[in-house]
Amino acid sequence: MFQIDLKSRKAIYEQVVDNFKELIIAGVLKPDEKVPSVRDMAKELTINPNTIQKAYRELENRGYFYSVSGLGSFVSVPAEAAGSSHRIKELKELFRSTVNELVFLGCSKEEILKLMEETGLSKGKVDEND
Repeated sequence: MFQIDLKSRKAIYEQVVDNFKELIIAGVLKPDEKVPSVRDMAKELTINPNTIQKAYRELENRGYFYSVSGLGSFVSVPAEAAGSSHRIKELKELFRSTVNELVFLGCSKEEILKLMEETGLSKGKVDEND
């Protein structure tokens, strides 16, 4: 499914979280799709199950996963993600801060707009009313 860099400064559970987020955002993992169990994922990646459990819990807290008792964890439907409005607010603030830093470092408006288009804005994935 994905690789973990054991030499990275980033914690292993954070790498797991980031990898799952990328798969979900890219549409590789679909809403309501079951994800591997903690035990299976730990075995596949040869890392401690507690690390996977921590990553799954974080993904659930961020609204990317939901769990069903006795059935496992599933990919959340984006619009129904728990706490998504709070997370959207956080990400918008991070976006503003990043754009401000890019401008400060001399990045042009055209370069910033090109970056936005590369991330899906031009594909109509973002509501222009936000």
